[in-house]
Amino acid sequence: MPHTAEWKVRLHLFEDDEGTTKARVVLDTGTTTLTGHGSAHCNPADMNVPEIGDELAASRAMNDLAQQLLNVAERDIEDVDASRPSTRQVAGRPT
Repeated sequence: MPHTAEWKVRLHLFEDDEGTTKARVVLDTGTTTLTGHGSAHCNPADMNVPEIGDELAASRAMNDLAQQLLNVAERDIEDVDASRPSTRQVAGRPT
């Protein structure tokens, strides 16, 4: 059964004056919207390289989103399994 879908992902990056980069990634599947968050902090002793903060914060936000999506999939699997008729037999009783 062929299936094609397009999901939209938007990534937002914000850096404050204290060297903290925050990321928000939003996944829109058309039926569900999930939002992941991540942040990165620049050590005051390190050189401030904004691209590294962006990469760290974005990857952490995407990791958060991936975990949420996995949780949704696991709940969906449980729901599908719960709605199936049982094929187990009770000992001594035919079904």
